[in-house]
Amino acid sequence: MSAAIAATDIRLHGLQLSGHSHRISLFLSLLQLPHEHIEVDLPGGAHKRPEFLAMNPFGQVPVLQDGALTLPDSNAILVYLAKRYGGAQWLPTDSVGAARVQRWLSVAAGPLASGPAMARIHVVFGKNQPDPALVERSHALLAVMDAALADSPFLVGEAPTIADIACYSYTAHAPEGGVGLAGYPNVCAWLARIEALPHFVGMPATPLA
Repeated sequence: MSAAIAATDIRLHGLQLSGHSHRISLFLSLLQLPHEHIEVDLPGGAHKRPEFLAMNPFGQVPVLQDGALTLPDSNAILVYLAKRYGGAQWLPTDSVGAARVQRWLSVAAGPLASGPAMARIHVVFGKNQPDPALVERSHALLAVMDAALADSPFLVGEAPTIADIACYSYTAHAPEGGVGLAGYPNVCAWLARIEALPHFVGMPATPLA
């Protein structure tokens, strides 16, 4: 029985406009894993209610449930899905390949979250004008990514890994936070390669402020 057929009890608690949630939705689709999406009403405070905090005490989306397993944190979920359903393409088993993936997972949790993701939150959810400091921070990251992608089609080599999935959503939607991508041809080509993957699903666009 294939993983896609066997994995019929997966539930994703998330927010469609969250890049952290989208990276899981995207990976589930790329793996062709059927699942139920449960939209969490963050504006209504659903993530702070006892039933949600029982799944993730930090009160953050996404949370994945796979049978008896409840797992929060988008990067942890990516690792779990890759190890259980995805195979070595998505998370290499050799020490160097695994370390290179981890490097970009750390980028996703660090400079990406505090740069493009925060800039987008400032504009889309805060209804503010783009923040110059966040925009500058985002461009510093994009310059590093563009240089890295000059040498390989994906962040860790010739094939996509969960490093690419972790970094895709907030990079693709950086313009929503006032961070333009036109000056980064390698990043733009990388985004296009991800969007060309079979079973790709995008995150809904939100209007620019």
